[in-house]
Amino acid sequence: MARKTSGRAMIEEEAEKLAAPVAVKHGVYIYDVEYVKEGPEYYLNIYIDKEGGVGILDCEAVSRELSDLLDEADLIKEAYTLVVSSPGLGRTLTKDRHLQNSIGEKVEGKLFKADAVIGGKDFEGILQAWDKDTVTIMIEPRQHTGKKKKKGGQETETPAKEAAAVVVPRKNIAVLRLYLDF
Repeated sequence: MARKTSGRAMIEEEAEKLAAPVAVKHGVYIYDVEYVKEGPEYYLNIYIDKEGGVGILDCEAVSRELSDLLDEADLIKEAYTLVVSSPGLGRTLTKDRHLQNSIGEKVEGKLFKADAVIGGKDFEGILQAWDKDTVTIMIEPRQHTGKKKKKGGQETETPAKEAAAVVVPRKNIAVLRLYLDF
C-alpha cells in the first residue's frame, strides 16, 4: 500500500533533493528542511551544517544558488521566503538521522501528556537507542521531588530517583532536542 504524502511533506522532500547537491558543493550538508506557515507568511527553512558549524557565508552561498533552482523547479505555488540557516545549538531531533547522530548525547524533551515513569511531561537524559516507533532515554535522577514535613516540623527533601532507561513511544514526544547547558 502506497503511503499518501501531504503537500507540505512533498515540498520538503523535493526541496531537500534540490538542496543536497548544492550543499555538498559548498562543503555543508542538509540537516533538515521544513515548509511552514507562520501567520499569513510561508517559509521554506533549509537548515545546513558542517563539522565545526556553519557561518553566514555558508548560508548565503547555499541560499543564492538554491533560490534559482527552486524558482526553476516551481515547487511552491504560493509566495514564500527561503531561509537558509544553522539548526542551532538546541537543535530538534525530528528525523532518524538526527537520532542516530545523537546517540550518547544529552537530550531534553517534552511529552504531549504526562508520564508516571518520567514524572511529568518534561524530561532530560542521555539518548540511548531508537527505532521507528520508540526512543530509549536514560532519564537522569531528579534532585528532589518536593519537601516533606516530618514530625517536629523539620523539612526534608524526598530522595532522588535512580537513573532508569525509559522507552518512550515517538508518537508521544512533542519535542526532543539536544540539551543546552548554560
